[in-house]
Amino acid sequence: MRSTSKILTLSFAFLFCVTGCTTLLPSGKAVVESPWQTYAEVKDAFDKIEIGKTTVDDLSSLGFNIKNSPNIKLLSYLDVAATVQSIPIQELDPGLQACLRARSDCRAYVFEPNRVNTQRNGNFWLDIMSFRRKTQETGWRFKALIVFVNSHVAYKLSSGEPQINTLHDQKNPLGPLQEPAQLFYKIVP
Repeated sequence: MRSTSKILTLSFAFLFCVTGCTTLLPSGKAVVESPWQTYAEVKDAFDKIEIGKTTVDDLSSLGFNIKNSPNIKLLSYLDVAATVQSIPIQELDPGLQACLRARSDCRAYVFEPNRVNTQRNGNFWLDIMSFRRKTQETGWRFKALIVFVNSHVAYKLSSGEPQINTLHDQKNPLGPLQEPAQLFYKIVP
């Protein structure tokens, strides 16, 4: 009877070690709070911005709130000039030319809403011992540059990653000994 319970216990322990427990692996989420849940939603809102017509108040109603949006970057005309300095002024978009001529009446904002999730997958023991780490990153990132001259949009530009789906698979055959310097720094603060 005792040997049967020992065998069952060892069998369960062996199964746990072999299959691992992925629910114990770390996961993370990086979200810049915004009214948009998807890349398509933010892109649609951005596309509604009209050069020469959209005002700061209109921008807020579209979700690009310059007063309350987190992680917004405010650029002066000098920042804009530094960004486009390698392009001859006559080749710049008319809105950017107007910005540079307006000087202190030019303001630019960079919005970077995103939703990115990271999930570690794979065998718990291989991961925790640094032999093999698999990390899945999914989500989206959007970046919008909106330039105002006085109170109207003079220029807009967007870029981003509509669908992030990246798998990072790191293998360390020596596990925690792969990078001995890192091990030393963990032991000695």
